[in-house]
Amino acid sequence: MKQFIMQVSALAGIILPLFNIPLIMRVVKRKSADDISLVWLFGVWICILLMSPAAFVSNDTVFRLFGYANLLFFTGVVFVTVKYHRKFKRN
Repeated sequence: MKQFIMQVSALAGIILPLFNIPLIMRVVKRKSADDISLVWLFGVWICILLMSPAAFVSNDTVFRLFGYANLLFFTGVVFVTVKYHRKFKRN
């Protein structure tokens, strides 16, 4: 049973960050990220950056996989949001 729980947890740790993909696609399709709060965006990203070293050195496979996937996909959200956010565009 423990092995099954670990496998389901590892799968969830990889799948959860994949939910960033629809957000990225929506921003690119609309060519706007003005509805995304920059305070929220950078607050979440900074927290992910600060958590990541612990995930990378962890013996817990689930936490390590989640750390890599979350950092990768949320960094994608940050780049796309900054690219399409009006406050960062030059006139």
